[in-house]
Amino acid sequence: MVKQHGKKSKLKTDQDQTKVENHTVKGENKIETEYNYHLPVMLTECLEALQLHNDGIYVDATFGGGGHSKAILEKVDKGKLIVFDQDADAKQEAEKIKSSSLTFCQANFKYLKKYLRLNGITKVDGILADLGISSHQIDAPERGFSTRFDGPLDMRMDTHQSLTAADVVNTYAEEELHKILGIYGELKNAKTAARMIAAYRVQKPFNRTEDLKNALTSIAPRGKEFKYFAQVFQALRIEVNSEMQALEDFLHQCGEVLKPGGRLVIMSYHSLEDRMVKNYMNKGKIHGEVEKDFFGNEIKPFHQLTRKPIEPTEEEIKMNKRARSAKLRIAEKI
Repeated sequence: MVKQHGKKSKLKTDQDQTKVENHTVKGENKIETEYNYHLPVMLTECLEALQLHNDGIYVDATFGGGGHSKAILEKVDKGKLIVFDQDADAKQEAEKIKSSSLTFCQANFKYLKKYLRLNGITKVDGILADLGISSHQIDAPERGFSTRFDGPLDMRMDTHQSLTAADVVNTYAEEELHKILGIYGELKNAKTAARMIAAYRVQKPFNRTEDLKNALTSIAPRGKEFKYFAQVFQALRIEVNSEMQALEDFLHQCGEVLKPGGRLVIMSYHSLEDRMVKNYMNKGKIHGEVEKDFFGNEIKPFHQLTRKPIEPTEEEIKMNKRARSAKLRIAEKI
């Protein structure tokens, strides 16, 4: 069952109620054992949305711990699955999967077309992207993503790149920090937070995640400190990894590589990403209005199959709290 519009319902499209196979993992213990690196969010819903064929060509643009990919491979034994992830840890996980159908690309998904061409592929049957950060990354203190553990202010998805979260908080102008925290973190007191960071770093440069939390503790809403720091960390992570630009580049390429009737399935976790995905699926572009031809007919590559995003069931949220903010949108290539 899928939760949509706040109610439980089966996955539906505007045009039909296609009957598709369910991939169900029975029992909480089995799920935890099978996906102990990263528990895939809305696994059944994603597989249904892709409408998998065993000889099809599919893309998992965010491999992470491989949870979604492993399930896809069970149904695409005669086809191909091209997966992307710039994280070296993800590559190690991919190497554990013994399947001739799997091709791992250690690259950001913004290079979608390039790596598909390198593998002799121009068109695919479906694309899945789970835009959430991997549970493994969050739980690794040395990566600096977690608000729960002290670690270096790093937050790089690709550890070969130079810019880190420490660089951002130590070198960006106060005005730039204000913008990042306000737009990417959606902080109500972004200007105050930027001023606090700028004042703190004069005395001592930021090196650790605890340094940043200590600098902002006095202005974090009482009783909501965890959410506040999560928003701060989110803002820095997005900036460090240029996530918004990468997502925009990726989305526009999806329209070019999907076959007619192919499915685009994207799961986002905050409003900025969800708005971009919704706009692209509705208009074929992130910004502006839908383009029209000489006769006034709309020109857009997709028909959005989910007017409102699908959300996890209450049962899944109880089992995996990190699924609680997930929003799933589905579109079909015209």
